[in-house]
Amino acid sequence: MFTGIIEEIGVISNLKTELNNLHISVKSNMTQELKIDQSVAHNGVCLTVVSIKDDEYTVTAIKETLDKTNIGNLKVGDKVNLERAMKLGDRLDGHIVQGHVDQTGTCTGVKNENGSWVFNFSYDSTQSNITIEKGSITVNGTSLTVINSKKDSFSVAIIPYTYEHTNFNTFKEGTVVNLEFDVLGKYVARLATLNN
Repeated sequence: MFTGIIEEIGVISNLKTELNNLHISVKSNMTQELKIDQSVAHNGVCLTVVSIKDDEYTVTAIKETLDKTNIGNLKVGDKVNLERAMKLGDRLDGHIVQGHVDQTGTCTGVKNENGSWVFNFSYDSTQSNITIEKGSITVNGTSLTVINSKKDSFSVAIIPYTYEHTNFNTFKEGTVVNLEFDVLGKYVARLATLNN
């Protein structure tokens, strides 16, 4: 379980394919605090630490993860949003995030608002995921509030701190992002389809 509050930006240092799996090595300042078998969200994808060496650790993404997220698009040198799992008893500063990406979306525009930024995203609405105005959404692991909610698109407003401390500052039109829709909204949507 995560909160969507990004702790750090890691840098992809190595990528190695083995059968259908992708081993991803990340350089991070938090590496020395990690342990084998620990869960870390990478752009919102919960992955398990399988090895640690110096300031670099490795996680493995399987085919299911590669098919449903942007993890397979990573290149050496890319920045990735990192968050360790919540500790029981900590404040929930973002919202309830499972680290299970529902689908990818595409950045359709970035507007500088003279001190903040508005990012627009589109997604495939046939997968039954929805947003609501002022509801929660996780974009590349970052907990955000939805504005301009539509059937297959939404926007988010980013403050300077978030812009500087996440990989949002690398987004441009066409950037593919991971989306995890609000878990409460998913249950409500599922109940509505069962009752129809």
